[in-house]
Amino acid sequence: MVSLNVVDSDGKELEKINIPGEMVGQEINSEIMYQEIRRYLASIRSGTHKVKDRGEVRGGGKKPWRQKGTGNARAGSSRSPIWKGGGVVFGPTPRDYSFKLNKKVIKQSKMMALSDKFKNKKIVVLDELNFKNPETSKAAKILKKLKLDKDKVLMVFENINTNEVKSFRNIGNVMIESSKGLNAYIILAADYIVFTKNSLDDFIKRSGNGKS
Repeated sequence: MVSLNVVDSDGKELEKINIPGEMVGQEINSEIMYQEIRRYLASIRSGTHKVKDRGEVRGGGKKPWRQKGTGNARAGSSRSPIWKGGGVVFGPTPRDYSFKLNKKVIKQSKMMALSDKFKNKKIVVLDELNFKNPETSKAAKILKKLKLDKDKVLMVFENINTNEVKSFRNIGNVMIESSKGLNAYIILAADYIVFTKNSLDDFIKRSGNGKS
């Protein structure tokens, strides 16, 4: 087991909590990280690119001129791919870029990314956040007290439909994710990761159950 400091919104240390050593004791495997980041980026591609082929472009139903006797090359349609305004040959069509990786590989890559942050002391655990209403200014003050207002911060919440989330998501240097949706790419993209105590507990439980 290893420990992390739990701080309040003023940055004052309140206690230490233990977390499983295997969660933050992984050595980086560049091949596994590459495969997972490639998988994640592929999964968020929209794949909606589309061009029209000769059967989809408008017009061109009539043969431009008779087959013989005009001196022109034979033509059946003004929407042929070789004509201006014609269809596109072998153009992009909608597709799904996502591909699957073994769940163990995905989980391992996540632990590797967390281990990297832990070794560099880039993980912060907040005791709790209580916002009666969305308050971006209050959220910004908390980041300033934690000395994280200049860095790219990943805020991890157990539930992303709360006033706390609504308060932090309007800040330019803050990314929001749930403990359920954490992945290696977003962890590595941040300078610091800020867990709430509840979201860290939830993440540890999910990791232990093989669900994270």
